[in-house]
Amino acid sequence: MFPGEQVASLMARCGITHAVTVPDSTLGQWEPAIQRAGIRLVRVCREGEAWAVAAGLHLGGARPLVMIQCTGLFESGDSLRNVLHDWKLPIFSVIGYRSYLNQETLPGDTTLIFTEPTLKAWQIDYRFVTEPGQFDLFARHLERCQAEGRVGAVLIAEGNA
Repeated sequence: MFPGEQVASLMARCGITHAVTVPDSTLGQWEPAIQRAGIRLVRVCREGEAWAVAAGLHLGGARPLVMIQCTGLFESGDSLRNVLHDWKLPIFSVIGYRSYLNQETLPGDTTLIFTEPTLKAWQIDYRFVTEPGQFDLFARHLERCQAEGRVGAVLIAEGNA
């Protein structure tokens, strides 16, 4: 959806030091640009680990961002709850919305039913980006959340499973 260089530049401008991720086929394409921008890429095995690793980095003085797919959002609920709500850490996330743009590869994919209600249930202030022309929406939300030290997310529509 967005070129990696554009996303990496935004992350660098916002002071993001680490991108903690279980990459998917869309968000994973940004990895080389993120690394070239001097942001450390931290790959974890499961999405629940991403929140815990980001929490540790934040507590150590870094400015991490979690980058996962919506299916990983479902998997990581307890870890997310601890980090964002119990510990009240202002971790921002970029979440790929699997199959949103192309439902032919996974007909009946239930991520389309559960993703946004899950974000709302976890009380995560998010912006939904469905097209490349909405990069400013992504940028403004990340910048605002970083400046105010609060939790936020950008949900990125994806076309492939």
